[in-house]
This record gives sequence, structure tokens and C-alpha cells, in this order.
Amino acid sequence: MHITLEADYAVRIVSCLAQSGRRMEAKLIAEKTGVTLRFSLKILRKLVAGGIARSYKGIHGGYELARPLDEISLGDVIGIVEGNMVLSRCLNEDYPCNCDKATCHFHAIYDEISQMVQQRLNEVKFSDLYGDLQTE
Repeated sequence: MHITLEADYAVRIVSCLAQSGRRMEAKLIAEKTGVTLRFSLKILRKLVAGGIARSYKGIHGGYELARPLDEISLGDVIGIVEGNMVLSRCLNEDYPCNCDKATCHFHAIYDEISQMVQQRLNEVKFSDLYGDLQTE
């Protein structure tokens, strides 16, 4: 089981912004994270739409975090890109599951494990990872 490459890159991008503590151009973010500029821009758009980052246009444009580090969790970032983490596709409401959820032994176990993972991701704040770095 693993998170998607896009979610991993989103975490790296937020990490880069958290460590810099300032506005950064997309090209510099791409260089520092090793993510292509095109993919970085795609992820940055999602982070802006999800309220994690802000974008600025013009000569002094770029991206910065929209919230303090203690208000951004790994679960927030991954959720913006992938939605909530679930162990099995049948836990996704948009996926047609053929099992009888009321009697399926695996459905309940997968749901419990998925909730534990999501809870733990939500508990890990970027402020935990970067100490006293702070953005506004």
C-alpha cells in the first residue's frame, strides 16, 4: 500500500514552502523538490483551491502557505490530492462494491484500519516536522 506519486509530491511542495517561510516562484519550488514544473503547477493549483497555499501573480508573484504550519496536517495535503485514505476501493462511496457491507467481514476491518490511518495523518502537523518555523 502506498500513496500516489502526486500526493507524495504535494507533501514535498508544502514541505518546501514550510521550510522557506516565504513566497517562492513555481520554478524554484520545482527545482528544490525535484518535481517537474508542469506537475508542480498542477499540484499547486490544487493546494490553492484547497486553501493550503496562496498564489500571487506578477513580477513578485509566486506561492506561499495560506495557513500557519500548526494548521496544516499531512492528512490535509494528501486529502486535497487524493481524498481520504482508504485501504480498499469498496470504502469509496463512488466505487460500486459488490459485497454486502452488512455481512462482509473485510469491509468493517478495512474501514477501521482506514480510519486509523486517516486519523494519524491528520495528527501530524507540519509544525511538528519543522519545529519553530512559522508562516502566517
